[in-house]
This record gives sequence, structure tokens and C-alpha cells, in this order.
Amino acid sequence: MTTLPAPRTETRTLGPAEVTFQDRDHSRTFLLLHGGGGVATMAGFADLLAERTRSRVLLPTHPGFAGTPKAGSLTGVTELARLYVDLLTDLDLTDVTVIGNSFGGWLAAEIAVQKSPRVSGAVIIDGIGIEVEGHPMTDISGMSLAEIRALSFHDPGKAPVPPAGGGTGPSPDVRALIGYTGPAMTDPGLAGRLGELDLPVHVIWGESDGIAGPEYGKAYAAAIPRSTFTLLPHTGHLPQVETPEELLRALLGLDG
Repeated sequence: MTTLPAPRTETRTLGPAEVTFQDRDHSRTFLLLHGGGGVATMAGFADLLAERTRSRVLLPTHPGFAGTPKAGSLTGVTELARLYVDLLTDLDLTDVTVIGNSFGGWLAAEIAVQKSPRVSGAVIIDGIGIEVEGHPMTDISGMSLAEIRALSFHDPGKAPVPPAGGGTGPSPDVRALIGYTGPAMTDPGLAGRLGELDLPVHVIWGESDGIAGPEYGKAYAAAIPRSTFTLLPHTGHLPQVETPEELLRALLGLDG
């Protein structure tokens, strides 16, 4: 197995906001967006994607997560999406595929809605954000990290070990998440905006997702004109953590 150089970490100031990201710099470009569990839930998959595809993989930490500063102008998901479009412009990147999990999936959808010519496609992995009648998301706003993890994995044994002394209440990253999404973690207008998209979007879902079930995922795909939907067996809300090889195959359109 080829060993790639360690990712470079860079911080850029974009207007009143700044964003710190890991850069695995190769050729084709992917922008990976983490969910409420923080950047650690995406770092291993970022390495796997960079290694297998020899691609450039950017992995930002959303401002306000992991103790990073958050500008007052970042009042919601749309504003954060615009920040990342500005980042792609600042880096002069084109033909970027945006990949997001959970909250990052909502964010990937919002970036696609911006219709930036720098974005050529999006992948939504167990995303949140839309309202689906009869299939609501699980309300995690008052849950502990342990309770959220129990809903997030098909096999709880694959859940990362929580840090010692983490407490029983919501983690700082969950509080940062709610700062963007609001307690409901949905946007009533998002599904309608997704109907305006004219780029390929792959919606990938874990069949055992206890946060937003497969019917929610199918509704996400149905809202997007040029979407495809893939259901991953034996997988929960975090495929990039629980079944990364299966996720990579689905993302790259490989069989078996």
C-alpha cells in the first residue's frame, strides 16, 4: 500500500470569517463536509478517498466546531454554504465534487443550490435538513453523545470510544451544530430548492440509520431531479466510519 504524505492544514480568512481545513493535495478535487460528530468522523475516510483515487481532498472544520472561531455573519446553513463556495473561489478550484454526511449532507445540498460553476456534482450521505411527512428525523437536541451514537450505528461495536471525561450532556460540537440548524434541524424550504438543481447528485444511505431512516433518504433523492439513490446494508448514520469500503465503492460506482 502506498503511503501518502500527511495532510497539510491551512486557515484562510474570507471576509469576516475564517475556515481551517485539511488538504490532501493530488489531482481531482473533493470537498468533504462532516456532520455534528465533528471532523474526526470524516478524517479516516478522507485519507481512504485520497489514497484510492489519488485525488485532492479538502476537509474543513466548520467554524464553531472543535473550539474554532465562528464569525457572527455565519447565522445558518446557507451562510456556511456560501463561505465554502467562497473558499473554492479563493483556491481557484473547478470540477469539485462536494461530499457531506449528516449535517454535512445538508450543507452539500445547500452548496449545490448556490449553483457555483466550480461545483460539478454532490454526494449526500445520510443527510438531514428536509422535512418528510410521516418520516421525521429523530430529535437529538437533548440527547447525550452516548445516546446519539446508539442511534448512529448498525453495529454499536464499531462506534468510536468516547473521550474520557466527556460527560453525559450534549457535546460542544452538537451545540455548534444546533447553532447552525436550530433545534428542529430542518429547513421547510430546502426540499423545494433541491428541485431547482441541475447537476448530478448521489444520495447514499445506511439501511440501519436511526437518526433519519431509509424512507427519509428516498424522499431526499426524490426531491432532486438528477439524483441516484444507493442503500448500504449493515450500515447506520455514519457509513464513512462504519462501512468505509462499501461507501467508497458506492461513491465510485463500483460493483461488489
